Amino acid sequence: MNRLLAIIVMLAPLLGLDLGAQEISGSWKGELDLGSSRLAIVFHFQGGGCSIDSPDQGAKDIPAELLFISADSVSVRQNRMGAAFSGRLRDGAIVGRFSQRGLTVPLTLTPGDVVRSRPQTPAGPFPYKTEEVSFNNGDATLAGTLVYPEGWNGRRKVPVAVMVSGSGLQNRDEELMGHKPFLVIADYLARNGIATLRYDDRGAGASTGDATNATTLDFMEDAAAGAGYLRSLGKFSKVGVIGHSEGGEIAFMLGARKKVDFIVSMAGPGVQGDSILLLQNENAIRKAGLAMRITKEFVRTQVKAQNNPWLNYFIDYDPVQDIRQVRCPVLVLNGEKDTQVEAEVNVKSISGNLPKNRSGRRFADKRSVVKVYPSLNHLFQNCETGQSDEYARIEETISPEVLSDIAGWIGKL
Repeated sequence: MNRLLAIIVMLAPLLGLDLGAQEISGSWKGELDLGSSRLAIVFHFQGGGCSIDSPDQGAKDIPAELLFISADSVSVRQNRMGAAFSGRLRDGAIVGRFSQRGLTVPLTLTPGDVVRSRPQTPAGPFPYKTEEVSFNNGDATLAGTLVYPEGWNGRRKVPVAVMVSGSGLQNRDEELMGHKPFLVIADYLARNGIATLRYDDRGAGASTGDATNATTLDFMEDAAAGAGYLRSLGKFSKVGVIGHSEGGEIAFMLGARKKVDFIVSMAGPGVQGDSILLLQNENAIRKAGLAMRITKEFVRTQVKAQNNPWLNYFIDYDPVQDIRQVRCPVLVLNGEKDTQVEAEVNVKSISGNLPKNRSGRRFADKRSVVKVYPSLNHLFQNCETGQSDEYARIEETISPEVLSDIAGWIGKL
Protein backbone atom coordinates (compact mmCIF):
# COMPACT_ATOMS: atom_id res chain seq x y z
CA MET A 1 0.00 0.00 0.00
CA ASN A 2 2.19 2.76 -1.25
CA ARG A 3 0.06 5.64 -0.02
CA LEU A 4 0.01 4.17 3.45
CA LEU A 5 3.79 4.19 3.62
CA ALA A 6 3.71 7.89 2.88
CA ILE A 7 1.61 8.54 5.97
CA ILE A 8 4.32 7.65 8.43
CA VAL A 9 4.16 11.22 9.52
CA MET A 10 6.97 11.26 12.06
CA LEU A 11 9.78 10.04 9.81
CA ALA A 12 11.22 11.95 6.88
CA PRO A 13 11.58 9.87 3.68
CA LEU A 14 15.23 9.04 3.17
CA LEU A 15 16.03 9.28 -0.51
CA GLY A 16 19.64 10.02 -1.23
CA LEU A 17 21.04 12.32 -3.84
CA ASP A 18 23.66 12.03 -6.33
CA LEU A 19 26.86 13.45 -7.54
CA GLY A 20 28.18 13.82 -11.01
CA ALA A 21 31.24 15.04 -12.82
CA GLN A 22 32.16 15.55 -16.43
CA GLU A 23 34.48 12.57 -16.15
CA ILE A 24 31.77 10.77 -14.26
CA SER A 25 29.07 9.43 -16.56
CA GLY A 26 26.54 6.65 -16.63
CA SER A 27 25.27 5.01 -13.45
CA TRP A 28 26.90 4.98 -10.00
CA LYS A 29 25.56 3.03 -7.04
CA GLY A 30 25.95 3.27 -3.26
CA GLU A 31 24.25 2.38 -0.03
CA LEU A 32 23.07 4.59 2.81
CA ASP A 33 23.65 3.09 6.25
CA LEU A 34 20.78 4.41 8.37
CA GLY A 35 21.46 2.26 11.41
CA SER A 36 18.13 0.44 11.52
CA SER A 37 18.17 -0.14 7.76
CA ARG A 38 20.26 0.25 4.60
CA LEU A 39 19.02 1.91 1.41
CA ALA A 40 20.49 1.40 -2.03
CA ILE A 41 20.97 4.56 -4.13
CA VAL A 42 21.74 4.85 -7.83
CA PHE A 43 22.88 8.07 -9.52
CA HIS A 44 22.58 8.54 -13.27
CA PHE A 45 24.79 11.17 -14.95
CA GLN A 46 24.01 12.16 -18.49
CA GLY A 47 24.10 15.33 -20.58
CA GLY A 48 25.39 17.55 -17.78
CA GLY A 49 22.57 16.62 -15.43
CA CYS A 50 21.78 13.91 -12.94
CA SER A 51 18.89 11.90 -11.54
CA ILE A 52 18.61 9.32 -8.82
CA ASP A 53 16.91 6.02 -8.13
CA SER A 54 16.10 4.55 -4.74
CA PRO A 55 15.52 0.89 -5.69
CA ASP A 56 14.62 -0.17 -2.16
CA GLN A 57 11.80 2.41 -2.09
CA GLY A 58 10.61 1.90 -5.65
CA ALA A 59 11.57 5.45 -6.69
CA LYS A 60 13.15 6.13 -10.09
CA ASP A 61 14.41 9.10 -12.10
CA ILE A 62 14.22 11.69 -9.33
CA PRO A 63 15.74 14.94 -10.68
CA ALA A 64 18.62 16.48 -8.71
CA GLU A 65 20.36 19.85 -9.08
CA LEU A 66 24.07 19.82 -9.90
CA LEU A 67 25.60 22.65 -7.84
CA PHE A 68 29.29 22.17 -8.59
CA ILE A 69 31.42 19.94 -10.74
CA SER A 70 35.14 19.71 -11.45
CA ALA A 71 37.61 17.06 -12.52
CA ASP A 72 37.50 15.36 -9.12
CA SER A 73 34.66 16.88 -7.07
CA VAL A 74 30.93 17.23 -7.21
CA SER A 75 28.08 18.71 -5.17
CA VAL A 76 24.36 17.95 -5.63
CA ARG A 77 21.14 18.82 -3.84
CA GLN A 78 17.46 17.97 -4.02
CA ASN A 79 15.33 20.75 -2.54
CA ARG A 80 12.04 18.89 -2.27
CA MET A 81 13.61 16.30 0.01
CA GLY A 82 15.92 18.72 1.78
CA ALA A 83 18.85 16.51 0.84
CA ALA A 84 22.39 17.08 -0.47
CA PHE A 85 25.53 15.17 -1.41
CA SER A 86 29.13 16.26 -1.86
CA GLY A 87 31.98 13.95 -2.80
CA ARG A 88 35.42 13.57 -4.34
CA LEU A 89 36.68 11.03 -6.87
CA ARG A 90 39.24 8.69 -5.28
CA ASP A 91 40.60 5.44 -6.71
CA GLY A 92 37.64 4.92 -9.02
CA ALA A 93 34.99 5.68 -6.38
CA ILE A 94 33.21 8.86 -5.36
CA VAL A 95 33.65 9.26 -1.61
CA GLY A 96 31.53 11.82 0.22
CA ARG A 97 28.75 12.56 2.65
CA PHE A 98 25.02 12.62 2.24
CA SER A 99 22.80 14.83 4.41
CA GLN A 100 19.08 15.26 4.86
CA ARG A 101 17.20 17.31 7.45
CA GLY A 102 19.91 17.15 10.08
CA LEU A 103 21.09 13.61 9.34
CA THR A 104 24.56 13.18 7.81
CA VAL A 105 26.03 9.82 6.81
CA PRO A 106 29.02 8.69 4.72
CA LEU A 107 28.22 7.63 1.16
CA THR A 108 30.56 6.01 -1.35
CA LEU A 109 29.52 5.45 -4.95
CA THR A 110 31.02 2.94 -7.37
CA PRO A 111 30.30 2.55 -11.10
CA GLY A 112 27.26 0.50 -12.10
CA ASP A 113 23.55 0.08 -11.51
CA VAL A 114 21.70 -1.94 -8.89
CA VAL A 115 20.43 -5.06 -10.61
CA ARG A 116 17.91 -7.15 -8.68
CA SER A 117 17.30 -10.77 -9.58
CA ARG A 118 13.63 -11.63 -10.11
CA PRO A 119 13.68 -15.33 -11.03
CA GLN A 120 9.89 -15.76 -10.87
CA THR A 121 9.13 -13.13 -13.51
CA PRO A 122 7.81 -15.15 -16.47
CA ALA A 123 9.29 -14.68 -19.91
CA GLY A 124 7.75 -15.71 -23.23
CA PRO A 125 6.94 -17.47 -25.35
CA PHE A 126 3.94 -18.45 -23.24
CA PRO A 127 1.91 -21.65 -23.65
CA TYR A 128 -1.36 -19.73 -23.40
CA LYS A 129 -3.23 -16.99 -25.20
CA THR A 130 -3.25 -13.34 -24.09
CA GLU A 131 -5.38 -10.50 -25.42
CA GLU A 132 -5.03 -6.75 -24.99
CA VAL A 133 -8.43 -5.38 -24.00
CA SER A 134 -10.08 -2.28 -22.55
CA PHE A 135 -13.30 -1.46 -20.70
CA ASN A 136 -14.92 1.74 -19.49
CA ASN A 137 -16.14 3.20 -16.23
CA GLY A 138 -17.66 6.59 -16.94
CA ASP A 139 -14.98 8.82 -18.43
CA ALA A 140 -12.19 6.37 -17.53
CA THR A 141 -10.93 3.80 -20.01
CA LEU A 142 -9.07 0.94 -18.32
CA ALA A 143 -6.52 -0.90 -20.45
CA GLY A 144 -5.52 -4.41 -19.52
CA THR A 145 -4.45 -7.91 -20.44
CA LEU A 146 -6.87 -10.84 -20.56
CA VAL A 147 -5.05 -14.15 -20.07
CA TYR A 148 -6.73 -17.40 -21.13
CA PRO A 149 -5.70 -20.72 -19.55
CA GLU A 150 -3.26 -23.04 -21.24
CA GLY A 151 -5.10 -25.29 -23.69
CA TRP A 152 -8.23 -23.10 -23.74
CA ASN A 153 -10.23 -23.56 -26.95
CA GLY A 154 -13.39 -21.62 -26.15
CA ARG A 155 -15.60 -24.70 -25.92
CA ARG A 156 -15.37 -25.10 -22.15
CA LYS A 157 -16.06 -22.25 -19.78
CA VAL A 158 -13.42 -21.61 -17.11
CA PRO A 159 -13.30 -19.38 -14.02
CA VAL A 160 -11.80 -15.90 -14.38
CA ALA A 161 -10.63 -13.33 -11.86
CA VAL A 162 -10.22 -9.58 -12.24
CA MET A 163 -7.05 -8.51 -10.41
CA VAL A 164 -7.11 -5.34 -8.29
CA SER A 165 -3.88 -3.75 -7.10
CA GLY A 166 -2.95 -2.07 -3.83
CA SER A 167 -2.94 1.66 -3.13
CA GLY A 168 -0.93 4.05 -5.23
CA LEU A 169 -1.20 4.13 -9.01
CA GLN A 170 0.22 0.91 -10.41
CA ASN A 171 0.39 -0.80 -13.74
CA ARG A 172 -1.36 -4.06 -14.57
CA ASP A 173 1.51 -6.13 -13.18
CA GLU A 174 1.32 -4.29 -9.83
CA GLU A 175 5.01 -3.57 -10.47
CA LEU A 176 6.95 -2.53 -7.39
CA MET A 177 10.73 -2.47 -6.91
CA GLY A 178 11.29 -4.72 -9.92
CA HIS A 179 8.73 -7.27 -8.74
CA LYS A 180 5.65 -7.99 -10.87
CA PRO A 181 3.31 -9.93 -8.55
CA PHE A 182 0.22 -9.83 -10.76
CA LEU A 183 2.16 -11.05 -13.79
CA VAL A 184 3.52 -13.95 -11.73
CA ILE A 185 0.04 -14.83 -10.40
CA ALA A 186 -1.61 -14.55 -13.83
CA ASP A 187 1.03 -16.79 -15.38
CA TYR A 188 0.65 -19.43 -12.66
CA LEU A 189 -3.14 -19.43 -12.86
CA ALA A 190 -3.09 -19.69 -16.67
CA ARG A 191 -0.99 -22.82 -16.35
CA ASN A 192 -3.57 -24.20 -13.91
CA GLY A 193 -6.81 -23.68 -15.81
CA ILE A 194 -7.82 -20.19 -14.58
CA ALA A 195 -8.20 -17.00 -16.62
CA THR A 196 -7.37 -13.50 -15.36
CA LEU A 197 -7.85 -9.87 -16.28
CA ARG A 198 -5.29 -7.42 -14.94
CA TYR A 199 -5.37 -3.74 -15.87
CA ASP A 200 -3.52 -0.46 -15.38
CA ASP A 201 -5.03 1.70 -12.64
CA ARG A 202 -6.91 4.79 -13.83
CA GLY A 203 -4.38 7.47 -14.72
CA ALA A 204 -1.54 4.94 -14.93
CA GLY A 205 0.01 3.09 -17.86
CA ALA A 206 -2.34 2.99 -20.83
CA SER A 207 -5.45 3.76 -18.75
CA THR A 208 -7.17 7.13 -18.62
CA GLY A 209 -9.31 8.80 -15.96
CA ASP A 210 -8.95 11.18 -13.05
CA ALA A 211 -6.74 9.65 -10.37
CA THR A 212 -5.97 12.84 -8.43
CA ASN A 213 -9.41 13.04 -6.84
CA ALA A 214 -10.19 9.32 -6.89
CA THR A 215 -10.99 7.39 -3.71
CA THR A 216 -11.20 3.68 -2.95
CA LEU A 217 -14.85 3.86 -4.00
CA ASP A 218 -13.82 5.04 -7.48
CA PHE A 219 -11.26 2.25 -7.77
CA MET A 220 -13.94 -0.22 -6.67
CA GLU A 221 -16.20 1.01 -9.46
CA ASP A 222 -13.36 0.52 -11.94
CA ALA A 223 -12.97 -3.07 -10.74
CA ALA A 224 -16.73 -3.62 -10.93
CA ALA A 225 -16.64 -2.44 -14.54
CA GLY A 226 -13.90 -5.01 -15.18
CA ALA A 227 -16.01 -7.79 -13.68
CA GLY A 228 -18.99 -6.64 -15.75
CA TYR A 229 -16.88 -6.66 -18.90
CA LEU A 230 -15.80 -10.26 -18.21
CA ARG A 231 -19.43 -11.35 -17.74
CA SER A 232 -20.39 -9.67 -21.00
CA LEU A 233 -17.98 -11.88 -22.93
CA GLY A 234 -19.92 -15.02 -22.02
CA LYS A 235 -16.71 -17.09 -22.04
CA PHE A 236 -16.35 -17.83 -18.35
CA SER A 237 -18.08 -19.89 -15.69
CA LYS A 238 -17.48 -17.86 -12.53
CA VAL A 239 -16.23 -14.27 -12.37
CA GLY A 240 -14.26 -13.45 -9.23
CA VAL A 241 -11.73 -10.98 -7.91
CA ILE A 242 -8.18 -11.27 -6.63
CA GLY A 243 -7.29 -8.13 -4.67
CA HIS A 244 -4.06 -7.23 -2.91
CA SER A 245 -3.91 -4.76 -0.01
CA GLU A 246 -6.36 -1.98 -0.92
CA GLY A 247 -7.45 -4.33 -3.69
CA GLY A 248 -8.33 -6.89 -1.00
CA GLU A 249 -10.55 -4.29 0.63
CA ILE A 250 -12.14 -3.56 -2.74
CA ALA A 251 -12.78 -7.30 -3.13
CA PHE A 252 -15.08 -7.23 -0.10
CA MET A 253 -16.82 -4.15 -1.45
CA LEU A 254 -17.51 -6.02 -4.70
CA GLY A 255 -18.71 -9.07 -2.81
CA ALA A 256 -21.10 -7.05 -0.68
CA ARG A 257 -22.58 -5.56 -3.87
CA LYS A 258 -22.86 -9.04 -5.47
CA LYS A 259 -20.61 -8.06 -8.37
CA VAL A 260 -18.44 -11.20 -8.16
CA ASP A 261 -18.86 -14.95 -7.57
CA PHE A 262 -15.77 -15.42 -5.39
CA ILE A 263 -13.18 -13.36 -3.54
CA VAL A 264 -9.46 -13.78 -2.94
CA SER A 265 -8.32 -11.11 -0.47
CA MET A 266 -4.54 -10.88 -0.15
CA ALA A 267 -3.57 -8.75 2.86
CA GLY A 268 -6.85 -6.87 2.64
CA PRO A 269 -7.68 -4.50 5.54
CA GLY A 270 -10.32 -5.67 7.99
CA VAL A 271 -10.44 -2.58 10.20
CA GLN A 272 -11.00 1.14 9.64
CA GLY A 273 -8.27 3.06 7.83
CA ASP A 274 -7.26 5.27 10.75
CA SER A 275 -6.48 2.12 12.76
CA ILE A 276 -4.33 0.81 9.88
CA LEU A 277 -2.32 4.04 9.80
CA LEU A 278 -1.92 4.11 13.57
CA LEU A 279 -0.45 0.60 13.53
CA GLN A 280 1.88 1.53 10.65
CA ASN A 281 3.15 4.58 12.49
CA GLU A 282 3.68 2.61 15.69
CA ASN A 283 5.69 0.07 13.72
CA ALA A 284 7.81 2.84 12.19
CA ILE A 285 8.49 4.33 15.62
CA ARG A 286 9.59 0.97 17.01
CA LYS A 287 11.80 0.36 13.99
CA ALA A 288 13.47 3.74 14.45
CA GLY A 289 14.05 3.04 18.14
CA LEU A 290 12.16 6.16 19.21
CA ALA A 291 10.55 6.58 22.62
CA MET A 292 7.29 8.24 21.71
CA ARG A 293 3.60 7.47 21.69
CA ILE A 294 0.97 8.64 19.24
CA THR A 295 -2.80 8.44 19.13
CA LYS A 296 -5.36 7.78 16.45
CA GLU A 297 -6.49 11.40 16.79
CA PHE A 298 -2.96 12.58 16.00
CA VAL A 299 -2.85 10.43 12.87
CA ARG A 300 -6.25 11.70 11.74
CA THR A 301 -5.16 15.32 12.25
CA GLN A 302 -2.03 14.76 10.17
CA VAL A 303 -4.04 13.12 7.40
CA LYS A 304 -6.76 15.78 7.29
CA ALA A 305 -4.09 18.47 7.00
CA GLN A 306 -3.03 16.97 3.65
CA ASN A 307 -6.51 17.50 2.15
CA ASN A 308 -6.13 14.36 0.04
CA PRO A 309 -9.44 12.83 -1.14
CA TRP A 310 -8.11 9.27 -1.15
CA LEU A 311 -6.69 9.54 2.36
CA ASN A 312 -9.78 11.26 3.73
CA TYR A 313 -11.96 8.44 2.44
CA PHE A 314 -9.53 5.77 3.62
CA ILE A 315 -9.32 6.84 7.26
CA ASP A 316 -13.12 7.03 7.55
CA TYR A 317 -14.02 3.83 5.69
CA ASP A 318 -14.71 0.76 7.86
CA PRO A 319 -14.64 -2.45 5.76
CA VAL A 320 -16.64 -4.35 8.38
CA GLN A 321 -19.87 -2.95 6.96
CA ASP A 322 -19.15 -4.67 3.64
CA ILE A 323 -17.51 -7.82 5.01
CA ARG A 324 -20.74 -8.61 6.88
CA GLN A 325 -22.69 -8.50 3.59
CA VAL A 326 -20.49 -10.96 1.66
CA ARG A 327 -22.29 -14.19 0.73
CA CYS A 328 -19.93 -15.65 -1.89
CA PRO A 329 -16.96 -17.94 -1.06
CA VAL A 330 -13.92 -16.06 0.26
CA LEU A 331 -10.23 -16.93 0.46
CA VAL A 332 -8.52 -14.65 3.00
CA LEU A 333 -4.71 -14.68 2.97
CA ASN A 334 -2.20 -12.72 5.02
CA GLY A 335 1.41 -12.92 6.14
CA GLU A 336 2.16 -13.08 9.85
CA LYS A 337 5.12 -10.72 9.32
CA ASP A 338 3.07 -8.14 7.40
CA THR A 339 3.88 -4.71 8.88
CA GLN A 340 1.50 -2.77 6.63
CA VAL A 341 -1.73 -4.69 7.17
CA GLU A 342 -1.04 -6.60 10.37
CA ALA A 343 -2.53 -10.07 10.28
CA GLU A 344 -3.38 -10.33 13.98
CA VAL A 345 -5.72 -7.34 13.87
CA ASN A 346 -7.09 -7.48 10.34
CA VAL A 347 -7.59 -11.21 9.86
CA LYS A 348 -9.29 -11.41 13.24
CA SER A 349 -11.75 -8.73 12.17
CA ILE A 350 -12.42 -10.33 8.78
CA SER A 351 -12.93 -13.79 10.28
CA GLY A 352 -15.17 -12.43 12.99
CA ASN A 353 -17.40 -10.48 10.63
CA LEU A 354 -17.83 -12.81 7.66
CA PRO A 355 -21.36 -14.28 7.79
CA LYS A 356 -21.60 -17.49 9.85
CA ASN A 357 -23.85 -20.54 9.60
CA ARG A 358 -26.67 -21.18 12.02
CA SER A 359 -24.37 -22.60 14.67
CA GLY A 360 -22.20 -19.51 14.46
CA ARG A 361 -19.07 -21.65 14.45
CA ARG A 362 -18.32 -21.80 10.72
CA PHE A 363 -18.63 -19.51 7.73
CA ALA A 364 -22.00 -19.43 6.01
CA ASP A 365 -20.27 -20.47 2.80
CA LYS A 366 -18.39 -23.62 3.75
CA ARG A 367 -15.92 -23.06 0.90
CA SER A 368 -14.51 -19.95 2.59
CA VAL A 369 -10.96 -20.29 3.96
CA VAL A 370 -8.72 -18.06 6.08
CA LYS A 371 -4.97 -18.68 6.11
CA VAL A 372 -2.06 -16.83 7.71
CA TYR A 373 1.49 -17.69 6.60
CA PRO A 374 4.08 -17.51 9.43
CA SER A 375 7.08 -16.29 7.42
CA LEU A 376 5.52 -13.99 4.81
CA ASN A 377 5.38 -10.19 4.53
CA HIS A 378 2.88 -7.81 2.93
CA LEU A 379 3.97 -8.85 -0.57
CA PHE A 380 3.76 -12.55 0.40
CA GLN A 381 7.52 -12.98 0.19
CA ASN A 382 9.41 -15.21 2.59
CA CYS A 383 11.25 -12.68 4.73
CA GLU A 384 13.14 -12.01 7.95
CA THR A 385 11.57 -8.92 9.51
CA GLY A 386 8.61 -8.08 7.28
CA GLN A 387 9.71 -4.45 7.04
CA SER A 388 9.25 -2.70 3.71
CA ASP A 389 12.99 -2.08 3.27
CA GLU A 390 13.35 -5.84 2.64
CA TYR A 391 11.00 -5.95 -0.35
CA ALA A 392 13.50 -4.99 -3.03
CA ARG A 393 16.30 -7.14 -1.63
CA ILE A 394 14.27 -10.33 -1.62
CA GLU A 395 14.52 -12.15 -4.94
CA GLU A 396 11.26 -14.04 -4.47
CA THR A 397 8.26 -12.16 -5.84
CA ILE A 398 5.58 -14.30 -4.20
CA SER A 399 5.64 -17.51 -2.20
CA PRO A 400 5.01 -20.63 -4.32
CA GLU A 401 2.76 -21.89 -1.50
CA VAL A 402 0.50 -18.87 -1.95
CA LEU A 403 0.33 -19.40 -5.71
CA SER A 404 -0.59 -23.04 -5.20
CA ASP A 405 -3.22 -22.19 -2.57
CA ILE A 406 -4.93 -19.61 -4.80
CA ALA A 407 -5.02 -21.89 -7.85
CA GLY A 408 -6.16 -24.89 -5.84
CA TRP A 409 -8.93 -23.01 -4.05
CA ILE A 410 -10.37 -21.39 -7.21
CA GLY A 411 -10.10 -24.70 -9.05
CA LYS A 412 -12.35 -26.41 -6.50
CA LEU A 413 -15.17 -23.86 -6.64
